Amino acid sequence: MPEFDIVMIGNFAKDKLIVDGVEEIASGGGVYYGSIVVKRLGASVAVVTRLHPDDFPRLEELRSEGVEVFASQAEGTSGIANYYSSSNMETRICKPIGFGGKYNLAEIPDLKTKVIMLSPIFAGEVDLPLLQALSIRAPVGMDIQGFVRVPVENDLIFQPWVEMVEGLKCITYLKVDKAEAEFLTGLSDLHEAALKLHSLGPKEIILTQTSGVTVLADGKFHTAPFTPRSLAGRTGRGDTCFSTYIAKRLTENAETACRWAGVVTSLKQEVPGPWKGTI
Repeated sequence: MPEFDIVMIGNFAKDKLIVDGVEEIASGGGVYYGSIVVKRLGASVAVVTRLHPDDFPRLEELRSEGVEVFASQAEGTSGIANYYSSSNMETRICKPIGFGGKYNLAEIPDLKTKVIMLSPIFAGEVDLPLLQALSIRAPVGMDIQGFVRVPVENDLIFQPWVEMVEGLKCITYLKVDKAEAEFLTGLSDLHEAALKLHSLGPKEIILTQTSGVTVLADGKFHTAPFTPRSLAGRTGRGDTCFSTYIAKRLTENAETACRWAGVVTSLKQEVPGPWKGTI
């Protein structure tokens, strides 16, 4: 069995991107945006994902980039409709349009890896027993959106993660955005929110907002700005930032990994789709 630097787990998505009423169908999800950037940064990566068999051809883009893919058939493919206005690509309305289903441990190959990254699109993909089992295999990096972003009828809304205290004990690298951090902690100050989340178990907090990324690691804060010349590639920003940080953190200190995350995420936001630049 080969060894990977990173194994990413999460549903593949077939999203709708609607800008000023003009609709485009696009691949998406954290495993899509994240695995390609990890590979481009020189790390080996495998993706464990679920989607409808009709959408399996979309996985070829990952394989063409050198990503190892382990896909399970699902009754549907996850997806989100993202509504934007070209005058304000920063703000979007998100509506769920599909779900690839829940994971069980038996369908996740026990691959040797340095880090397991969990990138659920919204709540329902990963439960606490699975999270606990995976944390025994390797250090876990997790995007908390897949536990607090809940599909309710035609909307995605924040709801408390009831098992958060137990769940965060299993996490090494926790990614949250500003809105999620404030919702979970009740604290509007980013540093205070990061410290509160860190106190619940995660060793490092990766916190994103419009202006950039803030990292709390080893008791120190590091920041890096996002400086894109446009927001044409806004979708996938958080996934790119988190994946870049983890990929570089394998070989660099937290401050350097944070700076890499700021630079790559800035470049990614200028072009739709995954970042496909070079080091």
